Amino acid sequence: MVFLLLLMVTAAASTAGTATDPLISLSYLEGTFSASLKTDISRTLGDAADSAMRRLDGLLGDYGGYSFAPRFTRISVAAGDTLTLSMGGSIILLSGAATLTTTSGTVINISTGREVATGSQLTQHHRYFCTENTTATITASSAFTGHVDGYYITAAVTASQAHPAFRDILEGTWYYSAIDFVYSNNLFAGTSSNTFSPNTSMTRGMFVTVLYRLEGRPDIGPGGRFTDVQNTSLYYYDAVTWASENNIVAGVTSSTFGPNAQITREQIAVIMHRYARYKQRDISASGSSYDSFPDRSDVSGYAADAMRWAVSQGIISGSSGRLLPRNTATRAQVAQIIRNYVERVG
Repeated sequence: MVFLLLLMVTAAASTAGTATDPLISLSYLEGTFSASLKTDISRTLGDAADSAMRRLDGLLGDYGGYSFAPRFTRISVAAGDTLTLSMGGSIILLSGAATLTTTSGTVINISTGREVATGSQLTQHHRYFCTENTTATITASSAFTGHVDGYYITAAVTASQAHPAFRDILEGTWYYSAIDFVYSNNLFAGTSSNTFSPNTSMTRGMFVTVLYRLEGRPDIGPGGRFTDVQNTSLYYYDAVTWASENNIVAGVTSSTFGPNAQITREQIAVIMHRYARYKQRDISASGSSYDSFPDRSDVSGYAADAMRWAVSQGIISGSSGRLLPRNTATRAQVAQIIRNYVERVG
C-alpha cells in the first residue's frame, strides 16, 4: 500500500524522461527525484503522506545488514558473488554478466516496462527495479560492474557453496550436477581458471567440440569441406572435421559451417539425433510428450523429427512449458542435454 501511494504521486510529480529512455524520469536521473517526490507527497496528501513515509522508512530500517546506496552508486561484484536488493532497490548492469533470482515479489525491467522472470540474465544498461515486498538476488556469472540504488547486501561465495572448480557454480542451482558431470568427464572446460559462465550462449563450434570429446577425440581425415574451418590450429577444427566426415553436422550454407554462430535448441536436437544414428542407437520417437508443447509448430521442418526424438527420450525438455526451438542455448543448458543423452541413450 505504501509503495502504491508513492507510485501514484510519482506519476504526477516527475518530469518526462529522455527521448531514448522515456520510462525513467529526468528528475530521477539528475538525483532530485527523492526530494521533489517527498515535497509533492506532503503537499498533496499532508499527514497521510507523513505517516506513509514514516512507515516506509521503518520497513527499510528493519533490513539488518543492508547498506544504502544513494542515486547511482557504482559497484563491482566478483564472479560467483551475489548482490541482494530489497524493495525500492534497482540495478543497472554496466559490464559483465549476471542472473537474477526473485525470492519474493516482482522485479520490473523499467527500460522495457516488463516483469522479469526469475532466472533471467540481466541485459546491460537496462534498469531493474524491485517493487513492494520484493527480494531479488543478482548472481555474477562473471565479474560485473553496475550502478545500484536503495538497500542492498553483497555476499562472497564461500568454498562450501561453490563448485570446487568454479566460483560461479553454486550448490542448489538446477545445473550444478550437470556441470559437475561434464567437467568431471573432461567434456567442458571453464571460461577462466575459476569460472564456468553457465549463462553464456554456446556456439556451434563449442557444441561440436563437446561431442568430439565425448567420442574420445578420434583420428580425423584431411578435412577441408568448409571454407570457414580451414585453420588447423583452431580449437574446433578437429571436432568439426570429424563430425562432418561422419554426417553428424551440416553447414549453415553449402560451403560454410558457422562455427562462431550461436547454436539453437533445434540445431542441437538435429546434431544429437545424427550422433545417435552414427552410434547406432535407437532414434525412434515414442510417446506424446512432444505434442503437448504449444510452440511445436515453431520447430523448423528439417528439425521436427529430431526434436520429437530428443523430447521423447528426455534429452531436451521445455522451458516454462515451451520448446523455444529457435532460441539459443546456454552452456548450462547444453551441459544438461549432454548428461541427459549419456544417461538415457548411452
